[in-house]
Amino acid sequence: MDNEYFVGWGTLALINAGLAQGKNRSGLNWFFLSLFLGPFATLCLVIADNKAGA
Repeated sequence: MDNEYFVGWGTLALINAGLAQGKNRSGLNWFFLSLFLGPFATLCLVIADNKAGA
């Protein structure tokens, strides 16, 4: 596979980690989840509500 594919997938995982932290969720957990789910994890984060608290 192309290296660009892996770079893009990794970048998406980093973006998802940032999105998760902005919604008071674990960035590290979402980073690893995004490595497996990719764009589907992004969709889940976008439609998820903010976590209450912290």
